[in-house]
Amino acid sequence: MAFSIRGSESAELAPAALLPGAGWSPLRTMLKRPTGRAGLVLLTLLIVVGAVAPLLTGIDPAAVTGPSLAAPSVAHIMGTDAIGRDLFSGIIFGTRSSLLIAISVGLVSGICGLAIGMSAGFFGGAADDILMHVTEAFQVLPRFFLVAIVIALFGPGLDRLIIILGLTSWPVLARVVRGEVLATKQLDYVLASVALGASRFHVFRYVLVPQVLPGALVLVGLIMGQVLLIEASLGFIGLGDPNTVTWGILAGRAQGLFRAGWWLAVFPGIAITSGVLAFNLTADALSSFVQGGRDTAWPSSST
Repeated sequence: MAFSIRGSESAELAPAALLPGAGWSPLRTMLKRPTGRAGLVLLTLLIVVGAVAPLLTGIDPAAVTGPSLAAPSVAHIMGTDAIGRDLFSGIIFGTRSSLLIAISVGLVSGICGLAIGMSAGFFGGAADDILMHVTEAFQVLPRFFLVAIVIALFGPGLDRLIIILGLTSWPVLARVVRGEVLATKQLDYVLASVALGASRFHVFRYVLVPQVLPGALVLVGLIMGQVLLIEASLGFIGLGDPNTVTWGILAGRAQGLFRAGWWLAVFPGIAITSGVLAFNLTADALSSFVQGGRDTAWPSSST
C-alpha cells in the first residue's frame, strides 16, 4: 500500500464517524426524509409478507381453487389465472421468492465488489491492474442475455439465476469502492496516522472499511432493485423456474390475456413496482445519510 505526502492549503481532519467510539446514525438520518420513511416501511412490509407467507393465505399458489379467469371477488381478492389458480396466494408466495433472489444476489455481488475493489485500491500496483482488467472483462458482459443463455442451456433454477446475476453484478461496485479507497489513502489524516506508526491493518479496519461501506450499501440496494426487474423480465419471457412462484412468473402468465383478465398483469406489476421502489427509495435515503455524514464530518480549516 503506497502513501504519498501531498501539500494542501487546508488541513483535513478525520471524519468523526471513523474515530473510535463515534458513529453516524443511519436510521435516524434516513427517517428524516419522507422517501426514506416510505422506502423503509415498504421494504419492511415486503420482508414481513415474505417471511410469514403461509400465515397470510392458506391456499397453495399452484393448486386450482376456482374457476378460470375469475375476476377479483371476496373468494379470490385478486382473481384467478387461466387455469383457476389464486393470484393473491401467488403474489404472497412470490414475494418470498423474488426477495430471496434480490437479497441473495445483493449479498454475492456486494461481497465480490467489496473484496475486489478494496484489494485493488489497497494494494495498488500490479494487483490493481490485474483486478481492474478482470473487472472490465465482467463489466462488458450482457447480464440479461448471459442469464437467458445459461437458463436455456442448463435449465431454469433459482440457484443458477442467483449465481449468474451475483457474479455479473459487482463490477460497478468494485470500481466505485476502488476509487473511494484510492482517494481516502491520500487524505492528510491517513498519511499522518501512517507517519505516526499506524499499521496497515489499523488503516484498513478503522479508516477504509468505515469510509467505503456506507456508499457500497447504497449501490447494493440499487443492484437489488435491478435484479427484481431482470428476474421479472426473464419470467415474463418464459425463462423463469416453473416450479417456483415469482412475480415475474406471474406477470408472464398474463401474456395474451390482458383483455380477458386485466388483473393478471396489474397485480404482479404493482408487486414488482413496489419491490423496486422499496429498494431504490431505501438506497436513496441511505445515500443522503452518507453524503450528510461526510458533509458534517469532514471539516477543513484554512491555513
